Amino acid sequence: MADLDAAKETLLAELRYHSLILGEVTLASGATAQYYVDARRALMRPAGFRAAGELIASVAHELRASAVGGPATAAIPPACAAIAVPGGEDLVAFFVRSARKEHGLQRWVEGPVEAGARCLVVEDTVTTGGSTAQAIERVREEGLEVAGVVAVVDRLAGGAEKIEAAADAPYRALITIDEIYPERPDRG
Repeated sequence: MADLDAAKETLLAELRYHSLILGEVTLASGATAQYYVDARRALMRPAGFRAAGELIASVAHELRASAVGGPATAAIPPACAAIAVPGGEDLVAFFVRSARKEHGLQRWVEGPVEAGARCLVVEDTVTTGGSTAQAIERVREEGLEVAGVVAVVDRLAGGAEKIEAAADAPYRALITIDEIYPERPDRG
């Protein structure tokens, strides 16, 4: 098993260096912020990918999940990281579509998962938690069990509470904005 403390330190360093963007930006919720965390900029590099994968696979095993995935785009890098690292070989990945396919199997959830599978829902960055809560609803509609939820980064903007209410399962963030950008101007 990987050294999880070292993996967390690596992920934090990668997020600080590659993902923290200073300057005004409009968030998916429509709100504006003076900084942005684009976790994919760290997750789609070898060191960040491996570190996140080790941490997510560890949580999946702890919660006895057999699959990892979540909202399309946001969950694909972390879910793929979890199945690619040593120790993740017994997991499968999936993603949740934003709109149901109108052809083929017409599923919300794509990947090698079947009803009854125990899933760890993953998200790259959580702000309000809306897309994650919606993905949890879709996962359940497909007959999958939510074992827990992991955010690579939590912006500490209320998303955790929304996700916990939707999931009725444990939620945790691998890294919070307090760790990435402790001197940010909006810190409460």
